[in-house]
Amino acid sequence: MKHCIACGGILPETSLFELTSAPASAQDIPDAKEVQNDEGVTLHLRQCSGCGLVQFDCEPVAYYRDVIRAGGGSSTMRELRASQYRHLIETYHLEGKTFFEAGCGRGEFLKFLQEFPVEIYGMEHKADLVEMARKEGLRVWREFPEREDQRFGHSPEASMLPESGWSVPEKPFDVFLSFNFLEHQPRPDIMLKAIWNNLAEDGMGLVTVPSLEYILEKGSYYELIRDHIAYYTFDTLRALLNHCGFEVLEEEMINRDTLSMVVRKMAMPETDADAGAKGAGVSIIAPLTEGYEIVTAEVRALTERLAREGKRLAMWGASHQGFTLASTSELGKHLAYIIDSAPFKQGRFAPASHVPIMAPDHYFEEPVDAILIVAPGYTDEIAGIIKTRFGGKVETMTLRTNRIEHL
Repeated sequence: MKHCIACGGILPETSLFELTSAPASAQDIPDAKEVQNDEGVTLHLRQCSGCGLVQFDCEPVAYYRDVIRAGGGSSTMRELRASQYRHLIETYHLEGKTFFEAGCGRGEFLKFLQEFPVEIYGMEHKADLVEMARKEGLRVWREFPEREDQRFGHSPEASMLPESGWSVPEKPFDVFLSFNFLEHQPRPDIMLKAIWNNLAEDGMGLVTVPSLEYILEKGSYYELIRDHIAYYTFDTLRALLNHCGFEVLEEEMINRDTLSMVVRKMAMPETDADAGAKGAGVSIIAPLTEGYEIVTAEVRALTERLAREGKRLAMWGASHQGFTLASTSELGKHLAYIIDSAPFKQGRFAPASHVPIMAPDHYFEEPVDAILIVAPGYTDEIAGIIKTRFGGKVETMTLRTNRIEHL
């Protein structure tokens, strides 16, 4: 039997949506040797009849404990995080409090917090990211919240370097941060309860996850990726947080496609995880099926037109959206290459579609006539780069809904 990752209920036998030829992961990007053995997978999306959470019924990716961010330092994200921090600190009078980010990567978002009068810490599982964060002067330790009774800073992995000059505070933290990390977790309840046990009695938190409402509204099926094992709505995220001992004080949609909630620690409830989400289910078959049909038709029309005109096409965005789109539609067969600014992706190949990933400067070695931007949330920033660096002759388009639009 397949069980819900949030409430433990049995998932329906029938899947709501099946995604074929999907990338096996968004971060295991094959190199020239590995690409020969790389192939797509079939993913089944199911919805818990108890708590309503939509989820894939597969095992999580091997690196679900690690936070790997390609766009964490962009101006778009810098402005967004600074705005969130300012609102949280000023509204709830959190000056001087201890903050920690659960899953902080190499500390990209912690850096933006340095301009505020708070004490900053970060937790990250991936050892080399911890080392990179420490080299930037950030107080980051290696650990992952995977037991309810876990005391942060006391596991073997959490030991500090002798020269670090600091340690994880003995007292509970005042505020936790979790940015687009919960959707990767195969046991989000355990992660949140572990955090609950390491917070002060009046502790607070800021949680963000990708929005299922956005995916359904826009018909953007290409947002689906195995890395995101869970797809939250306002209702299902709120129910999970309540079940894990958090009262939701604020909730909003940010950056077009992301749910954001400000929470406060409360007494741990004795009710079941599905108590707050009865009837919170959403019908996802029609929007995803229709979105798939529209998007693939849009891609087909674009590639056929460019072929008739003798023009070459590239895609900007070695993102999970770009990877899914390239492998599950005809797009991958018609791309000269994929452009991405992240050095660790360059020189590799998109999973499942095997399109080469290049740095932006590759355009000058192998010019293309058109570029399709597939990086929702960063579209305007990338379009500005294309215009400034490549000139106005490049036909620039984007896909951030179920329709291709010209910019």
